[in-house]
Amino acid sequence: MLTITHTHAEGTLIDGTSRGDGTAEVLKANGWRWGRSISAWYVPHTRDHLPKLHVIAHTREALTAAGFEVTEEIDSTSRPTAEVEAEKAERQAGRVDALEAKAERKSSAEDAAWERERRAVDALPYMGEPIKVGHHSEGRHRNAIAKAHTATRRALDATEDAQRAKARADAAAHTTDARYAPVTVANRIDKLTADVRDRERRIDGSSRRIGPYVEVTPPAQGGYRDRLAAELDELRDQLAYWQEVRAHQVENGQATNYSRETIKPGQFVLIARSWHEVRKTNPKTLLVVGYGSSYAVKYPEIKDVRDAV
Repeated sequence: MLTITHTHAEGTLIDGTSRGDGTAEVLKANGWRWGRSISAWYVPHTRDHLPKLHVIAHTREALTAAGFEVTEEIDSTSRPTAEVEAEKAERQAGRVDALEAKAERKSSAEDAAWERERRAVDALPYMGEPIKVGHHSEGRHRNAIAKAHTATRRALDATEDAQRAKARADAAAHTTDARYAPVTVANRIDKLTADVRDRERRIDGSSRRIGPYVEVTPPAQGGYRDRLAAELDELRDQLAYWQEVRAHQVENGQATNYSRETIKPGQFVLIARSWHEVRKTNPKTLLVVGYGSSYAVKYPEIKDVRDAV
């Protein structure tokens, strides 16, 4: 008996498989992956998301055709975005701790490898004495050179491993900060706003003019409408969460809140570390001149504004 399960917290998993039972080939063909950390098959990108019902349906059909009995336990209830984000931060903190511990082990291994390399080099004949071919010391001399070469190669490899481990730990340590960077938050709000409007148009129906014609999209119906409604609820909750985050960032001075109403052509804006003259303002972007060319930037990228001198 195999059981496909889905919860917002765990994503889509399957229970009851065992190594060599023939399920691996079917699951791989349907987009599943094996998770070593959880010792289970899972559908990628389903944790903290609605279930991919088409993947579940195709998987069940394929497993049934292969002779397996399959049941489903699907819970489509979404968790609050604040809870999801708090858990992501906790998981990332655990990953950072693990990577930093690994980097420390690699650093210790690097130190030990270079100490072995030093001893191997010190064992070579003094002042680079040449090999005495035919002498009783020839074999010992050649072995010492080979050992020194091997020790140096292993020490260099250990240094590379230590540097790679430290880089991964450093990158992981900045992941949560990067996710909450003011410009990133503002861009996420723009995308979520667009996604909310998209789901609303699909649910309610819409029309648009294409030349002399009007293209009409009827309101969604049945299961498709239910799916869109669930997505809309989830997106609205996410949007509310990130809007609150941005409001706090603006209040605390972490983010600016410039707009078309607060910036006028002829003024100068600070972007990164350079000042640029404003040529034109639009609802979401403004046209600036810098480095001999003009280009558009979004308002959240602006750090400061000043009048022309």
